[in-house]
Amino acid sequence: MSTPDLFTSLHALREAALQAVDPAAAVSRCLHTLETPGGLLLRLENPRTETLAAGRIFLIAMGKAAVPMALAAAERLGDRLSGGVVVTKTGHVAGARLPAQLQVFEAGHPVPDETGLRAALAIEALAGGLQPSDVALVLISGGASALTTCPAAPLTLADLQQTNQALLRGGAAIGEINTVRKHLDRLKGGRLARLLQPARVLTLVLSDVVGDPLDVIASGPCVPDPTSHPDALDVLARYDLLAQAPAAVLTHLRAGAAGQLDDTPKPGDPLFAGVETRIVASNRLAALATVQRAEQLGFHSLLLTTFMEGEAREVARVAAALAKGVRAHADPLPAPACLVWGGETTVTVRGKGRGGRNQELALAAALALEGLPDVALMALATDGSDGPTDSAGALVDGETVIRARAAGLDARAFLADNDAYTFFERAGGLLVTGPTGTNVNDLLVLLVG
Repeated sequence: MSTPDLFTSLHALREAALQAVDPAAAVSRCLHTLETPGGLLLRLENPRTETLAAGRIFLIAMGKAAVPMALAAAERLGDRLSGGVVVTKTGHVAGARLPAQLQVFEAGHPVPDETGLRAALAIEALAGGLQPSDVALVLISGGASALTTCPAAPLTLADLQQTNQALLRGGAAIGEINTVRKHLDRLKGGRLARLLQPARVLTLVLSDVVGDPLDVIASGPCVPDPTSHPDALDVLARYDLLAQAPAAVLTHLRAGAAGQLDDTPKPGDPLFAGVETRIVASNRLAALATVQRAEQLGFHSLLLTTFMEGEAREVARVAAALAKGVRAHADPLPAPACLVWGGETTVTVRGKGRGGRNQELALAAALALEGLPDVALMALATDGSDGPTDSAGALVDGETVIRARAAGLDARAFLADNDAYTFFERAGGLLVTGPTGTNVNDLLVLLVG
């Protein structure tokens, strides 16, 4: 199978994966309503539970998939929707017609900004007026941690921005980043659930974290938090970031570690008795859809894992080794073969480039695959935005580095400078989709023809 054919297949696999985790469809599958004399009956599936909304219903949607999730929920609720707040990444509203009673914010990601702060304050204000008869429907998707930022006093937005940037560039995993965030913010780590009391809370989650841990997704605003202030300090120390963190952040975390500040609500806290949570879509769902579509296209297909983590360039070497195994020994599958990984890698930025974990993975893979015939690889951020770039990732084959060299481009130099974006911009291979409306982590797909 030729490389153009393999690239065509990769695009088809991308479409199948994204369709499987469409946020609006996921919300509609899980949330059902029924008018009764006593109010609107809200039913959540898997497992089925029912909540009667005798009073008002408010909606809070946070994350890169906030708009399609909010639209689906609003369609279910109809004129029973009393109001709410929607916050998503800049450019992700894209002309969508949300109900007039919803406040809509487009905020910065991955670094928090003033709009995200205003959105968080709007959520706080909404929570402050809730009654026991009210229901808060909270819709969470990836990116909400950065998009909805409410610094704990006396911290400032600038303090959280500096800390966030240091963690991102330092190579910390998302769970570690969110451990720190939860202890610097008034909404994260179960604190939003506390603010929403005495209303009942229904939470629908689109997971963008490996393994779907609810306390990590979006920094777990409506679930118990098992981490502590000392854990947050340990993360900063582990990545040698204590000197880069603002003094106010260190003072805050050390005060919490000394017991001078209340920690986040923990497992067993009775406040969570009034909270129901469901995961409505995940990386695994997208990965399984990829495998199924690949089989329809004639590939022997295998989902290797949805727990892909680690440095992007190291994962790339493993992927290339497996490609060589297929070609040389039909191991673990005979050609034509499709191998699929799901998860999220990290990049420790040491050069002057912008990073982009999927693009760095693809560039490292291109180097390892150089000269191997009839092989193609796609590294994809399902939200359409790979780190701080406007690309969703990249496509490479065994000729990528050879073509680049002929054009005067040194792939190894670009990789050493963490500048994969510029490399693919010049050499070709950038995967530019625009905002996809969903966000369930990354997919790595390897085809051997």
